[in-house]
Amino acid sequence: MSVLQEQRPAIEFWFDFASGYGYFAALEIDALAERCGRTVLWRPFTLGAAFKVTGAQGLSRTPLKRDYARHDWQRLARQKEVPFTLPADHPKVGLPALRAFYGLERKDARAAARFAKHIIVGYFEDSLDIDDPKAIAALGLMLGLNPDLILAGIADPEVKALARRYGEEAVGRGVFGSPWIFVAGEPFWGSDRLPQVEKWLAEGPW
Repeated sequence: MSVLQEQRPAIEFWFDFASGYGYFAALEIDALAERCGRTVLWRPFTLGAAFKVTGAQGLSRTPLKRDYARHDWQRLARQKEVPFTLPADHPKVGLPALRAFYGLERKDARAAARFAKHIIVGYFEDSLDIDDPKAIAALGLMLGLNPDLILAGIADPEVKALARRYGEEAVGRGVFGSPWIFVAGEPFWGSDRLPQVEKWLAEGPW
């Protein structure tokens, strides 16, 4: 990481681990940040926190929207030439994955960011069970992380409270979908807004 990257505000990347559009954004956000001389602040949360406020339901739980979204995700995967396999029991809540991330971030933010990307990629490419602490810990082990540390973070009451606070923060800042990106406070919703985010960073606000 360069000194310039450290000085510039990070790109805040808010997403749900079971968000199809979040997956496609997660594949590209690091490269976008690198091109713009920024870092990424990975901020997983559960869309359920937002739905409690908006009264909405997720795409995969809403008739018509569900069918369209699944068709669109497959089309995006073909367009971008990336793997995409929707887990049979999609969508999952993913609280163990969420808590594992925030538990790790308290000790190693860079490792946590890498872990977050592997979690969402694992969910949509290998049907990783984000509700299973053992599966999350096993993924951590594959990345050279201490699985006992991961499991301890998942079970830690302080981490549970921390993860809940981040969900409340997201809603408090107006986040109602995934992915959601903040650039110096400016909100962008959806993976299709990544080109707009990059233009905003390159040319300045308009």
